[in-house]
Amino acid sequence: MSYLHIYWKKYRFKFLTAIFFLSLEALADLLQPALMSKIVDQGVAHSNLSFIERYGLLMLLITLIGAICACTRNILSVIVSQKFAQDLRQDLYIKIQSLSQTQIDRFGNATLITRLTNDVTRVQTFANGMMRIMMKAPLVGIGSLIMAVHLNSRLSLILLGVAPIIALLIFANMKVSYPYFRKVQHALDHVNRSMQDYLSGIRVVKVFNRSAYEQERFNKNNQILGRLSATASQIGSLFGPLINLTVNFGVIAILWFGGIGVNNGSMHVGAIIAFTNYMMQLLFAIMMVNNAFSMLVRARASTERIGEVMNIEPDMSFPNLQSSDMVIDHMGSLQFEHVDFSFSSGNEHRRHVLTDIHFSVLPGETIGIIGPIASGKSTLANLILRFYDPDQGAILLGGKNIKKYSEEQLRKKVAIVPQHSLLFSGSVIENIRWGNENASDEEVIEAAKIADADTFVRKLPHGYGAMIGQGGVNLSGGQKQRLSIARALIRKPEILILDDATSAVDAQTDKRIRNRLKQAIQGLTCIMISQKVSSIMDADRILVLNQGRIEAMGKHDELLAKSPFYRTVCDLQLAKGERSRG
Repeated sequence: MSYLHIYWKKYRFKFLTAIFFLSLEALADLLQPALMSKIVDQGVAHSNLSFIERYGLLMLLITLIGAICACTRNILSVIVSQKFAQDLRQDLYIKIQSLSQTQIDRFGNATLITRLTNDVTRVQTFANGMMRIMMKAPLVGIGSLIMAVHLNSRLSLILLGVAPIIALLIFANMKVSYPYFRKVQHALDHVNRSMQDYLSGIRVVKVFNRSAYEQERFNKNNQILGRLSATASQIGSLFGPLINLTVNFGVIAILWFGGIGVNNGSMHVGAIIAFTNYMMQLLFAIMMVNNAFSMLVRARASTERIGEVMNIEPDMSFPNLQSSDMVIDHMGSLQFEHVDFSFSSGNEHRRHVLTDIHFSVLPGETIGIIGPIASGKSTLANLILRFYDPDQGAILLGGKNIKKYSEEQLRKKVAIVPQHSLLFSGSVIENIRWGNENASDEEVIEAAKIADADTFVRKLPHGYGAMIGQGGVNLSGGQKQRLSIARALIRKPEILILDDATSAVDAQTDKRIRNRLKQAIQGLTCIMISQKVSSIMDADRILVLNQGRIEAMGKHDELLAKSPFYRTVCDLQLAKGERSRG
């Protein structure tokens, strides 16, 4: 929990100020029974009206001071807890952004969302509670014991006997409850994951009529969450009545022995009333402590889950360089030098995806990459962007190892149109400008024309100002791909990666986009990944991947002669005249 120190340093003054006013409030509460005792024993018992008025006004003044302190403390606690949660959530979000793709895959999207929302809220609730009731409870409890001892040392032995029993019950509650609350948070992760999977694939679920299956899956996770939450709550509800019972036995004992003391003249009625009030205050304080510990075990589980993310060191680092610090020898050149890569998670068996990948791309050259499903095509693109680092070998960009580039430099040099196009809520022009926020309207339109998107965009209501739903839900797959291409082009990168970027468009549109790209990207290094031979056959060179290895590399005609896989794909996809074209 060391990551919390920075927030303590930032908000400790306001926190301690809130505790100061809370202490004054607790002191005002503790003075009330003592003053009431004096009013009863010295005012009421002797019919002394002036004494009653004087101490009555004093009680009223102390109550007013306590109310003012309570209001001030409430305002401060709200400010501190809200600001603390805001900073923690922001820092956690930034930390998540700094993690490598491997680390994000290891945690999982659903659990990261839960930690960013639900867990932070739990910690915020605990921080707010500390300044409202949790710190007040021990002050009132200890103060009640001190005041009780001051009133009657012999009768206070009852309180001293009850306190250890209650402390033991609270400790047992915390010890038993904590593991369940941690399991509750993990169960909540699974519920969120089920909901996330359903919402992201809702169309597929409906098409295959799998709603019943998804309902059953969600219901199973929801039942586990409900069962664990109920168990954790039942444990808390068991200890609460036991603590109440123990305190009530103490109250009965006080009234019993106090009554005997009044009867034999060794005690006054006012002292018994005050003693009973202190016992009830102690009961209230103990119940607050019990609730505080219940909140503590919840907050502790959430704090540890947040700490797992905050304390992890990113396994991928970027040097902090300025643009002027990097001298580029060959703009747009790319080299893979005997690169091996495998996905792994913890101690699981390493699954090799790419093996001994060795090739180079010259500046301005267009390279096509083709291969069967799961041959490592998209993984190769992810390595260029440094979403992952290779297990062995090196990747050079502009003659320099990509590990020597800052993240900003690398992202400026390389742009990608991913296999699954993702658009954001907003207008068409805003989505295209994601590639370059400073692009002019003319540059946006030019990029859209190259991507063959200008025609359909102008037909939309409000044209480039048309609003796009979340994820581009109101656009077709081909339209989303074309806008993604425009977004990448407007960035004006040195290397453009098209990862099956035209898989959702028809052959005629695909040909138009390729022809326009050929004219527009002269001097730009382009890597075209595709399952369609027609999309890559005009490339300067074509790289054939098979089972994570380079099977062959060369021009279209050369590959027809030396690559059985390439020749088979051409036979299936192309007419006889097209196959022989070089």
